Amino acid sequence: MKPSIAARLAQLAHRLDEVTRLLGEESATADIEQYRRLTREHAELTPLVELYRQYASGEQDVATAREMAGDPAMREFAEGEIRATRERLAELEREIQRQLLPRDPNDERSIFLEVRAGTGGDESGIFAGELFRMYSRYAERRGWQVEIVSQSPSERGGFKEVIAKVVGRGAYSKLKFESGGHRVQRVPVTETQGRIHTSACTVAVMPEADEVADVVLNPAELRVDTFRASGAGGQHVNKTDSAVRVTHLPTGIVVECQDDRSQHKNRARALAVLAARIKDRQIRDQQAKLAATRKSLIGSGDRSERIRTYNFPQGRVTDHRINLTLYRIDRIMDGDLEELMTALAAEHQAEQLAQLAEESQPA
Repeated sequence: MKPSIAARLAQLAHRLDEVTRLLGEESATADIEQYRRLTREHAELTPLVELYRQYASGEQDVATAREMAGDPAMREFAEGEIRATRERLAELEREIQRQLLPRDPNDERSIFLEVRAGTGGDESGIFAGELFRMYSRYAERRGWQVEIVSQSPSERGGFKEVIAKVVGRGAYSKLKFESGGHRVQRVPVTETQGRIHTSACTVAVMPEADEVADVVLNPAELRVDTFRASGAGGQHVNKTDSAVRVTHLPTGIVVECQDDRSQHKNRARALAVLAARIKDRQIRDQQAKLAATRKSLIGSGDRSERIRTYNFPQGRVTDHRINLTLYRIDRIMDGDLEELMTALAAEHQAEQLAQLAEESQPA
């Protein structure tokens, strides 16, 4: 292990001991926020420090075995112990490197999920509805809550656009690689001659913005319009100016919300989505700068980038970023996304490790 990494791990071990001591003091629960912060830090540090202590113990085992190797009667046994321990040390070092990779500060956040129909007419709207159901079923499997913020149904079913808030710890970490173009290949229900058509939808996954720390919305930079809602919702919805449209003048981002009967609630929802879109734009700007120097294996996050194809006649789903094809489209469309999510996260982690190795090379 490199001395710089060992020194950092020693510091983290010392910090864990300090946090443990602070949590054990009677005054620890006096400040609830600080207690939560210390508890969270303790939970984050413990796995890494435990790996470090296992590594240090393994190094001590190697040193002991080397001393034993000086005895001819024990040499063969000692050499076997050294080989086995070194293999274990190599695996521990790889796991320590993975644990030390920089964490995305948004990973634990809830998200706003947007699905929009693209090219393909009615079929695209139908597919948008199926994609939204897929993500909703995945959220249900993980115990997350899905709340529709805004929707614009298409004429033959599905959506022209749907925005939902997915509330659950780690939602962004799991779904952040879903942003981009999703393409479907199949015979549409509207096709009379049995020909396979290709349609597309776009998906945007945005971490929920912290109202205080992340995005400051200046009222002077907002234009708020109210109007009568359209579509389903009953007489009250259609007879009052409950729908809200918020325009962020500096960026031109526009958010409409009309699903609630209360103008106040629609305004609050629209502002929350607006903050998430501004935060998402900031993240994508940062990604673009990084992509200028290094191409990401997972993709740039560009909304126009085609990331996945769902081919129904062949029963396959292909993720083009990592060249992964799975022949179980029915289960995937029913929300069984874990294999896809795990593969994307693993590829992202592999890229981070490769970049870390490059940066650690001597100039």
